[in-house]
Formats: sequence, structure tokens, C-alpha cells
Amino acid sequence: MRRILNASLGTQLFVLQTVIVVLAVGGTAGVWMEHTRSQLDRQYQQRALAIAESVAGLPQVREAFARVHPEQSLQPIAAGVQAATGADYVVIANREQIRYAHPNTALIGKRLSTDGSEILTSGHTWTGIQTGTLGRSVRGKAPIFDPSGQVIGLASVGVLQDTVADELGSALPPLLWTVLAVLLAGSAATGLIARRVRHQTFGLEPREIAALLEQREGVLRGVKEGVLALDLQGRVTLVNDAARDLLGLSVHDVGRGLREMPLSERMRDVLDGADPGDDRVVLHRDRVLVLNRTPVAVREQQSGWVVTLRDRTELVELARELDRASSTTDALRAQAHEFANRMHTVVGLLELGEHETAVNYITQTSEAYGRHASGIREKVADPTLAALLLAKSAEAAERGASLVLAEDARVEEGVLGDPRDAVLVVGNLVANALDALEGIGGVVEVSVRTETDGLHVRVGDSGPGITPGLAEEVFREGFTTKIAHAGPRGLGLALTRQTCSRRGGWVRVHNADGAVFTALLPRRDDVRPGGRTEEPPPMGRPQ
Repeated sequence: MRRILNASLGTQLFVLQTVIVVLAVGGTAGVWMEHTRSQLDRQYQQRALAIAESVAGLPQVREAFARVHPEQSLQPIAAGVQAATGADYVVIANREQIRYAHPNTALIGKRLSTDGSEILTSGHTWTGIQTGTLGRSVRGKAPIFDPSGQVIGLASVGVLQDTVADELGSALPPLLWTVLAVLLAGSAATGLIARRVRHQTFGLEPREIAALLEQREGVLRGVKEGVLALDLQGRVTLVNDAARDLLGLSVHDVGRGLREMPLSERMRDVLDGADPGDDRVVLHRDRVLVLNRTPVAVREQQSGWVVTLRDRTELVELARELDRASSTTDALRAQAHEFANRMHTVVGLLELGEHETAVNYITQTSEAYGRHASGIREKVADPTLAALLLAKSAEAAERGASLVLAEDARVEEGVLGDPRDAVLVVGNLVANALDALEGIGGVVEVSVRTETDGLHVRVGDSGPGITPGLAEEVFREGFTTKIAHAGPRGLGLALTRQTCSRRGGWVRVHNADGAVFTALLPRRDDVRPGGRTEEPPPMGRPQ
């Protein structure tokens, strides 16, 4: 037994199924034999009873009972019936159960070995199995009536059980052949099943399968990236803890289809392959995720897909911080470059002896820069937003463009509260406008104004505008391939829409002598759960 338990999985299955087949076939054969034996016993009982009733009904038997020595007439009759019917014995006895006929003549005149008083008293027939002088036999007994209807004796006919067993034995060879055929077929089927199981388990033993399962669980729980497995029907078959965290799923989501889970359309498009490609960027629950979808093949047949999810939220945030620092650096560099040019001009004037002209130049330059900075500060009282616009103005000048603050711009101090969302929205829209003017120059006009419903932002540029049909596509995360190389680029407009939508606002774009982006960033206390602020009709580009 220990050797079997330590054997391979295929061997254990083969032995177990063989034992099951043997027990099933053996049990069936035993039941069949018992049932056949019972049927033969009943058949022989009925046959013996029919012979006994025939003997009891013979007129010669009734007449013999009236003679002085009835055994002389009844013994030949019984012997003839026995020979004619094939019964093992035919016995005739009187009412006192004294034998008048018996195969063993020595027993004639002696009392029956089995009690027949019930038949003689009731006048009913009887069938059963009893043991007599000739051995155990199947018997049928019938009363003998005189012409007046009185019971005067009985006739007993029997067939030895050895005879019944011989007939049962004649039916055994077909049964044995059938059992042998079933055993061979069962063994062959058992071998095929064991072979198939071994094929499906790649020849691995149970302990190896258990070890692989433990290793898989350890890997899935230890890896920091999210892992999501899908079958060919798009149902989730596996999801690790990291993926549950990133997507907001539960253990009950395993086995469900993508359409049944709380995911955005963009996320579903990437997961089900409607948006193919590597490093697909998706915004999900304030997280920036990068998804890769890889087909899985088992024995050269595709069985599903594995999707890996990487959280790039912190990286994108750092890249945005770096971008802001870079913008500030560019602005400082531009100012330093401009300051150096002015200083060279002043030095040249001084060397030429034009002292008064140098003083006037310095005064005019300082006043111009002061007017530009104070102009922004007068319209935008919030210092953070004003600093952003001043830095973007310097950056625009460095890139060969100009940033103009619209006449209707007006932001009161303290109205924005936490300015981070406003800086994100305005900064991304202005950066997008400057990108549109890259290499061609032009004007970026910015309008920021606070009203009762929140901060209204309008950024227009004199560039080529938005290609028809892409008005919504530009807000899709990863719209530009620059995401792979330039950090947050390609996410700016998507983050802008997400920020506005999270606070119940909106952002959109239309063409009017260039691209014009308009947005509404509601105040924190104006956000209505589940609702969005109504969008106004399209606005033309400000003149």
C-alpha cells in the first residue's frame, strides 16, 4: 500500500480506477447470479407444483387410494411421471403422511420426512425449498381430493438443488466472458484516462503541482506591478493584490466580464484589445497607469491574455514638478539672457560716453518690465497663479512667441483657495498652446476670471488649430506618443479634463483663428456629487 501511495499520479489513478472497475463488475456479476438463481428456484417451484397438481388430479391416483394396497398402483404411476417430466422425485402419501410412492422403494410405507399437515388440513398447494431424504430440493406439493372433495392425501414433486446449480453453471461461461471483456475495456479506459490526466498536468505530480501553486501565489503577492489575466471570452481569470488595489476590484470580480466591472471605457478598450499597443496610458481613479497586454499561448494555442499594470502616478507627478521647475529655469534663463543683453547695451553706451542715454535706457527698461509684471498682478491677485503666468510669459518670449493676458482677465485674491488645481489647468492649457506655436511663433491669449460658479479659463493660440474630428480625442490620455519620452506630455489635457470633471466642471476645444480651449473649474463648495456644471454655448476666440 505504501508503494502505491508513493507511486506517480498516473499509477495511482490506474490502480484506483482498476479497483473500482473490478468491484463494480464483480458486484454486478454477483447480483446477476443471485437474481438468476432466484429466478431458477421460482421456475422449478412452479414446474414442480404443476407436476404435483397433475399427479393429484389423475383419476387413477384417486382410484388407487380406495384399494387395499394402493402402493402397488401408485408406485408405477409416480415412476412414470418422474421419468416423463425429468423430476428428481415424485412422492405420494396418504392423509396420515404414509408414503405410497417414492423413488427409494425402501421408504414406501414410512412417514414423510417433512411435515405436510398444513396441506392436508387446508387443502392448499405449497411451494418452497426443503431438505429431505434425497437432499435439499425445490418442491411443489398439491392435495389429493376424493370424489366428495375431502383431502385423502398429497402429491410432492421435487427437483434437487444440484440440478438447479447445474443449469446455473451452464449460464456462467457467457457471464464470465462478459465480465472479462468489461474488465479489459475498463482497464483500457483507465489507462487512457490516466494518460490524459498526465498530459493535462504536463507530467507533474501532485506535490509538484502544489509547489507550483504556492510559488505562483508567492510571486503574484510579491510583485509590485498589477497582473490581470483574461480568457478568450474577456472574463477575468486571475488578479493579484496589486491589480485589485489599482483597479478597485475585489475577489468576487474573478470570473466576471470586463463590461460587468466598474471600469472606464478607456480602461476597457485597453484591456479587451480595442486599443492595442505597448505602454498604453490610462487615467483611473486619480492614478496614471501604464498597461501592456500580452497574449498567452498553451501548447501553441492561444488561451487568453495577461495584462500588466504599472502605477506611474508618482513618476508623472515628479515629471510635472520637473517640468514646472524647468519652466521656471527657462524663464530665469530667458530673463538672464535678456538682462545680459541690456547690460551689454548699457556698458556700450557708457563706453561711448552716452551717460544720459544709458540712464534713460535703464529707466525705460525697468519701467517696461515693472508695467508688465504689475499688469499681470493687477488682473490676477492670486500670487501663485500670477507667478505662473509671469513665468509662462518669459517662456513664451524665449520660444519666439508672446503671451498676452486678455482684457477680461480678473482673479480676486483668496477666491481660489488651494491654487494647485488652477495652476494645473492653466499651466497645461498654456503649455499646450505654446507647443502648438513651436517653430512658427505667434500669440497666446490667456483669460482667467473668477465668477460665482468658479474659475473660467480661456486659452487661445494663433496656431493651425485642431484637426476636425479630434476635438474629443485630444483629451484622451496618451494621445501623443511623447509620453514615452517626455514625462507628462500627452497627459496634460487628460489630467486637465480629469481635474475639472472631478470638481464638477468641464473643458473643451474649438477652432477660431487657431485652437481655443475653454474650461470651468468650480469652487470646492460648488461641487455637486454626481452632477456637472452646465457647459455654455461655443465661444469665439477673443479679439
